[in-house]
Amino acid sequence: MDFDTLHPMIGTFSGKWDSMDMFGVGPDGIAMHVADSDYPSAPCVIDAVTKEAQRGIFNYGFDRKGYVNSVCWWMQTRHGWPVDPDWVLTSQGLGMAIALCIDVWSEPGDDIAFFTPVYHEFRLKTQRAHRNHVELPMALVDGRYELDWDAAEAALTPKTKILLFCSPQNPSGRVWTVEELRQVADFAARHNLVLVSDEVHADLVYAGNTHVPMDIAAPEHRDRTVTLFAASKTFNLAGLRVGQIIIPDDTLRAQMEDRLTALNYDATTLGAFASQAAYSPDGNEWVAAQMSYLEENRRIFDEGVNAIPGVWSMPLQATYLPWVDFSGTGMSMEEIARRVNGEAQITPAPGKWFGTGSELWNRFLLATPRANVEATVQRLQRAFSDLQ
Repeated sequence: MDFDTLHPMIGTFSGKWDSMDMFGVGPDGIAMHVADSDYPSAPCVIDAVTKEAQRGIFNYGFDRKGYVNSVCWWMQTRHGWPVDPDWVLTSQGLGMAIALCIDVWSEPGDDIAFFTPVYHEFRLKTQRAHRNHVELPMALVDGRYELDWDAAEAALTPKTKILLFCSPQNPSGRVWTVEELRQVADFAARHNLVLVSDEVHADLVYAGNTHVPMDIAAPEHRDRTVTLFAASKTFNLAGLRVGQIIIPDDTLRAQMEDRLTALNYDATTLGAFASQAAYSPDGNEWVAAQMSYLEENRRIFDEGVNAIPGVWSMPLQATYLPWVDFSGTGMSMEEIARRVNGEAQITPAPGKWFGTGSELWNRFLLATPRANVEATVQRLQRAFSDLQ
C-alpha cells in the first residue's frame, strides 16, 4: 500500500490544489486547506470503480441491498453499532446531508446551534439556508476542548431547532467520551432540538482512543438523533458524492425520505459501488495501514511544529487535521498569515473559519505523502526562524 508517491495535483481540478491562489500561494505551495487526502483510495475501491467503468454501461440502478448491507457491516464491525438496514438513507455526500437536515427540520429565520470551534461548513450551510447560526463556545482546559454547559445554556435561543454536533471533533481531533455524548443528547432533549451527529471522521481514530456512535451512547434519545456518515474522508471519495443519513426513529426518517423523494435524489452508481467496496474486509485492512501511516506523519508534524517557540499543535485523538495554535508567538493574525502563506507557501485552513476565538489558529493536513509533511515542517521552521 503506497502512501508515499507524490502524485501531480496542480491542474487536476482539485478543489484544494487548484485554489491555492486564494491565499496568494503559487504552484510551488503545499495545499492543506481542504480536508481530503493526496494519495489514492484503497485498491478494493479502485478495482470496483474500474470494473464498472470498463463495463461501459452506466444505467439506472445499483446493488442497493449490497450497498446498505455493507454500511451495516461496517458500523457493526468497526464501531459495534448494530444498524438496521431500514435506518440507512443516502445523500449526495455528507455536506449535502447536513444541508438536508437543516432544510427538513428548520425554517428560514430559525437558529441552528453548534459547539465552536467547529467545521466551518456548519456555519456556511446554515447561512446559505437563511437560518441563523448560534455558537456554543467550548472551553480550552489543560490543552483540550471541553463542553462548556454554562456558556451553551446562555447562548441558546428559543428559536433554536437543531444542534449540529461534530464527533470526532473537527478541527481539534477530539474523541468524545460516552459521558460527554450523553450530556450532548440530554441537552438536545432538554431544549427539544433535533440532534445531528456528524461522524464522518469516526474511522480515523488513533490508538488508545475509541469512537462511540451517538446512538450507542444515548439510545434513549433515538427519537431526535440523526447520524451522518460517509466513506469520503476515510477513503478519499468526496468527489463521488455519497453519504449516509442513519435515522432509527420512524417519524424523523419518514420526514427525510419525503424530502429526498421530492428532490428525486438517489445515489450515483459509481459512488454506491465505491462505498460498498470501501465498507468491506479489504477496506478495513487498508484503513489500518493508512492509520499507521498517519501516526508517523502526526509524530513528525507535532515534533517539528512544537519546536517553534510560541507554536503548539494540539495532540490529535482522531482525524488527519492538526489544529495549531500560533498565539504564543505574540503575532497578529495578519502577520501569522504572511509567514505561513507568504513565506512558507502553505495553505492551512485559517482559524477564523472555525468560529470566534480561533483567529490565531490554523488547521493543517496529514493525509498527504510524508515528503509534504516534512517539507511543511521545514518551511514553517524557516518562516519563524527569528523566534529560535
